[in-house]
Amino acid sequence: MPPFPELKNDTILKAARGERTDYVPVWVMRQAGRYLPEFRQIRLHHDFFDICRTPELASEVTLQPIRRYDRLDAAIIFSDILVVPQALGMEVNMLPKQGPVLPSPLMEPQDVKMKLRSTVDVKSELGYVFDAITLTRHKLEGKVPLIGFAGAPWTLMTYMIEGGGSKTMQASKRWLYQYPYDCFQLLDKITTIVIDFLVQQVLAGAQMLQLFDSHVGYLTQAHFRQFELPFLKKIASEVKERLRNEGVDPVPMVIFPKDGHHVLSDLGEDPSYFDVISLDWTIDPAKARAQVHDRITLQGNLDPCALYSEFDEIDQLVNEMINQFGTEKYIANLGHGIYPDVKPECLGTFLNAVRKHSVAINKSK
Repeated sequence: MPPFPELKNDTILKAARGERTDYVPVWVMRQAGRYLPEFRQIRLHHDFFDICRTPELASEVTLQPIRRYDRLDAAIIFSDILVVPQALGMEVNMLPKQGPVLPSPLMEPQDVKMKLRSTVDVKSELGYVFDAITLTRHKLEGKVPLIGFAGAPWTLMTYMIEGGGSKTMQASKRWLYQYPYDCFQLLDKITTIVIDFLVQQVLAGAQMLQLFDSHVGYLTQAHFRQFELPFLKKIASEVKERLRNEGVDPVPMVIFPKDGHHVLSDLGEDPSYFDVISLDWTIDPAKARAQVHDRITLQGNLDPCALYSEFDEIDQLVNEMINQFGTEKYIANLGHGIYPDVKPECLGTFLNAVRKHSVAINKSK
């Protein structure tokens, strides 16, 4: 393919690097998805993972919100964090009203050798993601940057052991207490694949990366420091090092530790790892800012349910959010993914409000 088109809007990349911007950039987790009628039309004819594995379809879904909204400052590739367990040889099904199901989860440590591939050729197993990224970069025509992503090791491990979602993560936490050595081995195995996966996404065209640690809230702080933090740091440092070795400038890296009040200070003490920390809706921006290095950008964190409000109320909530975060070293987002029954017009109101209020605040300085 020819060289990628020149990027016309790099506002979100500047904010991620801590540079001043004319307005607060914004994107939304799960912005390519079920709340859009155009996505639901595609879904009528294609299985969820078929869309992920078909670069033309994944690219089309990625572009749908960019076409609909002119205030989005980034696209995020349509995929799923569970493509990594699939690459390891596990079956993953996306069931209606139930979400992801892994019908043959890891029950005991010996299952790691019995049910998982000993090695994974990431380029081969996940090449469809890289093809979708490259295709989408060209189709974006430089309008906004493209975000790639992966799941964090602990979060992926929980799905692989629980066999899907869980309210307690009891089975996964049992492993931490009963089989700590085996947990280290499994987490290291997942980490190696995640590093390869993220590096290849950048080489394919991703301009920013987000690591989803959706289940970090189930860990004690001691377990986070023992079983997750070392692997998160390894991912951040090795991705950047490997990109430099490839002659590629490292891209901004975001960590999203959902329900991670108790780990913010650990994640935010050293800006050499993650450039951006994304916050869920339960975290006070001022308290979060006080716990992280002043060079780190914050992202978030409007309650996704706020988008059920009337337009005027959404506008006011966004104004309050931006005043709490400030307009520097900040990327606006929801505190988690947009829900499937949210009206697209409500998201449009959110996006317009971010631009309007952040510009007004900057002009008043």
